[in-house]
Amino acid sequence: MLYPFLHKGLLEAGLDEAGRGCYAGPVFAAAVILPKDFYHPLLNDSKKLNEKQRELLRPIIEKESIAFAVASVDNKTIDEINILQASFRAMHLSLKKLKKTPSFLLIDGNRFIPYHQIPYQCIIKGDGKYASIAAASILAKTYRDDFMQQIHNSFPQYGWNKNKGYGTSIHRNAINQYGLCNHHRKSFNIHPSN
Repeated sequence: MLYPFLHKGLLEAGLDEAGRGCYAGPVFAAAVILPKDFYHPLLNDSKKLNEKQRELLRPIIEKESIAFAVASVDNKTIDEINILQASFRAMHLSLKKLKKTPSFLLIDGNRFIPYHQIPYQCIIKGDGKYASIAAASILAKTYRDDFMQQIHNSFPQYGWNKNKGYGTSIHRNAINQYGLCNHHRKSFNIHPSN
């Protein structure tokens, strides 16, 4: 059972990212402000849901939320500033795009760079604890999956329609055979399979 909020009297936004550990593609982040009484029996950490469940929840979250926004930081920027900083930047960009300004932030994970002096709380495994973070995890994941599906059409050899840029054996074998493309994160220690 997810908590509906941390502070009842504050307008809270949940934030999460998707794609930090991938070999290729951008990192995506989402910020979601849910009504305090929002409830859906399927809502959970996106990693605990299958693709069909995430796709079902996405339009519900978008329709029912008070505000939501999704942003991304590309692989070239990830290579320049590192993946942790890129994740924070994607979260900041998602907050900047929100139609309403939250008065408190719930961040999935253990670190965050403050945004416009809005108070925040970092929550380890927060996407399995708070509804707004779970909702953000679903939006970040589904938007990123859509993006990887699109670029898969240009680079089908890497199998991004299935692995979404993660280092599966198919992806590593393709890197071994074809090398890296312009969507790969060159700063990552990518080991092709032997």
